[in-house]
Amino acid sequence: MIDVGIVIVNWNTVDELERCLETVYASQGDFSYHVVVVDNASTDNSAEIIRQKFPLADVLALDENLGYPKGNNVGLRHLGYHGKANVDADAPRYALLLNPDTEVPPDALYNMMTFMDSRPELGIAGPKLILPDGSLDRACRRGFPTPLVSFYHFAGLAKMFPDNEQFGRYNMTFADEDQDLEVDSVVGAYLQIRKEAIEDVGLLDEVYFMYAEDIDWCFRVKKAGWKIWYHADVTVYHVKRAASSKSAKAQFEFWRAMLIFYRKHY
Repeated sequence: MIDVGIVIVNWNTVDELERCLETVYASQGDFSYHVVVVDNASTDNSAEIIRQKFPLADVLALDENLGYPKGNNVGLRHLGYHGKANVDADAPRYALLLNPDTEVPPDALYNMMTFMDSRPELGIAGPKLILPDGSLDRACRRGFPTPLVSFYHFAGLAKMFPDNEQFGRYNMTFADEDQDLEVDSVVGAYLQIRKEAIEDVGLLDEVYFMYAEDIDWCFRVKKAGWKIWYHADVTVYHVKRAASSKSAKAQFEFWRAMLIFYRKHY
């Protein structure tokens, strides 16, 4: 059985994707992994370039841009995760959603796997994500955006009192970024989920096009009784929005996604 099945959804970010795969295939440690690249109908010849340069990866080229959750679900099903209570026996022990605009250090994949191996109560975990300017990608450790938590954030109280555990819960700004922390959600740029958690809750909700699908998955996993942790000892580099910055739909989809999340859960 493969230890980690990695799904990377790509849309017109072939340069970032190449660098991402270079770092993935330079991974070190005693573990097995398999990469599935789902190309969302890119126009930059991504699929063919990746097939030529990375023959070990499975490249699934789609005829249309299905969005982030549907694209990831295509890759997850390819690995044997078909839905709630419907997972192949030989599916990888962990599934990893990885953005093409990330770079993983050689020991990152192995250390994230062994961290979750040591904590069987964890359904999902994510590493420390660092942006190009060296700052923390605050989305990598989040509280659920309840109405009250969101009010504190968008009203500016979280910015005024970032060290306050009540006001700063949206991005967990009250906590040391260099310490492990139980959180409500990690970000889909690097989201590692246990096989059994997928069996419990199913795949990503395809009602979303992009944004909030990772929070939604974490919400369902936590509701099913699993814990979710931010693992600060592993650092991954994240360009962030390499694809969405090219899309006029991105800002609209952010607010649409939050509306869907609120209607569904609150």
